[in-house]
Amino acid sequence: MLKMNEENPEKQAFYDLFQTTGWDLEFTVDSLYEAISNSWYVVSVYENKQLVGYGRILSDGVYQAMICDLIVLPSLQGKGIGTKILERLLAKCKQQDIKMVVLMSARCKAGFYEKFGFKKRHPEAPGMIWNGELGRNAEI
Repeated sequence: MLKMNEENPEKQAFYDLFQTTGWDLEFTVDSLYEAISNSWYVVSVYENKQLVGYGRILSDGVYQAMICDLIVLPSLQGKGIGTKILERLLAKCKQQDIKMVVLMSARCKAGFYEKFGFKKRHPEAPGMIWNGELGRNAEI
């Protein structure tokens, strides 16, 4: 039986779930926990005390929010856990009357989010992402 709450999981539990994503990002247990601890709103899902799903929102609490780290244990994907998490995240945004909710999705997962009304940005649309590298002429 699944249990959901609005609290961050234990450090190691989140780290272990994060490692199942295949995302090419290297973080320590402590740095990942620090990141999720700075969230505006979180949803954790457990099955038999094991963390099997997680999602969070970064937000100013007024008009902008970004959904991050929607993760479901791979062996349980396709069973509605991600849907329940996303519904809770979006309900929190709606409750706060937040008008602008964004997220970044792997291309193969875009269809999941489209079912909830998210739309792909046109390739010519404004917006950028920083890869962590400073430009050639940047001064520090």
